[in-house]
Amino acid sequence: MQPISFLVLDAQLCERQRIVALLQPLEPGPVHQASTSQEALEGLRRCGGVDIAICNLRTAGRDGLTFLREVSKAHLARAILITGQMDASLRSAAHSMITCLGLQVLGDLGQTSDVEQIQVVLDAYRAGSDKLVTPELDAPPSFAEIQRAFDDDEFEPYYQPKFMLNSGELKGAEVLARWNHPRLGLLSPAYFLATLEAHHLLDKLLARLLEKGLMLQKALALTGLSVELAFNVHATQLGSTTFVDKIEKALNRLGLPAHGLLFEITETGLVNSTVNSLENLIRLRLMGCGLAMDDFGSGYSSLQRLCGLPFSQLKLDGSFVRELESRPDHRAVIESAVTLADSLGLSLVVEGVETSEQQAQLHRMGCSIGQGYGLARPMPTTRFFQYCLDAERDKRNYLLTA
Repeated sequence: MQPISFLVLDAQLCERQRIVALLQPLEPGPVHQASTSQEALEGLRRCGGVDIAICNLRTAGRDGLTFLREVSKAHLARAILITGQMDASLRSAAHSMITCLGLQVLGDLGQTSDVEQIQVVLDAYRAGSDKLVTPELDAPPSFAEIQRAFDDDEFEPYYQPKFMLNSGELKGAEVLARWNHPRLGLLSPAYFLATLEAHHLLDKLLARLLEKGLMLQKALALTGLSVELAFNVHATQLGSTTFVDKIEKALNRLGLPAHGLLFEITETGLVNSTVNSLENLIRLRLMGCGLAMDDFGSGYSSLQRLCGLPFSQLKLDGSFVRELESRPDHRAVIESAVTLADSLGLSLVVEGVETSEQQAQLHRMGCSIGQGYGLARPMPTTRFFQYCLDAERDKRNYLLTA
């Protein structure tokens, strides 16, 4: 495992020394220091950049925002950790800006931070920097490259489990698209989805993932296991008059039940629903499939739309969990989502669970199902198959000893 490199930007020498003292017992990597944005940028260019830039935006003022832009533009850091006191709304806006710049947001480091909090931050960085690659988005793959990838069967499903927060029981998995590129490695959808959408290939990708996912379900069924799989569906796909027929044929081909499938549609994608879209949603539910409103709370749809569509599940956007400790308003949103889902008879899945502390707190707040890197990372088919077998064995052993 490669050591993590840092830059600490703060005008106060004592504050820089405090942060360095917290980092040194945990990471052997280099820690660069700077008191101004200009000094920081010059140092980063000399050393070729760092993994994490720790920046006090309050001290740096407007220059701190310029620093973030320059770091992103020149690829001088991969993640940003904000330090110093800042109003909650300003902090949230800063996080949004950092995300828009293509940098990983690691949250905030308060003036009373200790080694354990730093370790949580480093774990989050390593989780977000796992082997997934997103090449430069100013050079997306061409149509010919995408076609070759389909021909060579390079698109594959990765499965991220969902769990009961109280017991750790496996409750299914979300199926995520990955491109296993022969030269660039494992690529995230951020790199290739725009090209797929532009060339009307999203249905082809879903068909490929669905085929492999159903084959996995069939293999698990032979061992006596059933695992619900959730697939992401783009709003444009719901407008197809053949969308549901293809899913039904795929299920019939392998003799699998529809209740083993769930389809996730983003809240923003439902703003302009067509008659075909609404008919497909209804037909999926009548077949027995589940429907989830994905990233709930991140868009601008009305609650009236939620009541008027046949959803069986809400997936709360992970941004509310990341600042659960420091944002009372985020806590209020989560508690409201629990009440709303319960009142509407929907299951609620909370995304973005990264720590055991978040898991315990969410459970106390009434959340039942969670998903996130802190619970389990996305995994390829063979590993997930074994994961399911191990989970069932552990469950049986627990029941025998209970």
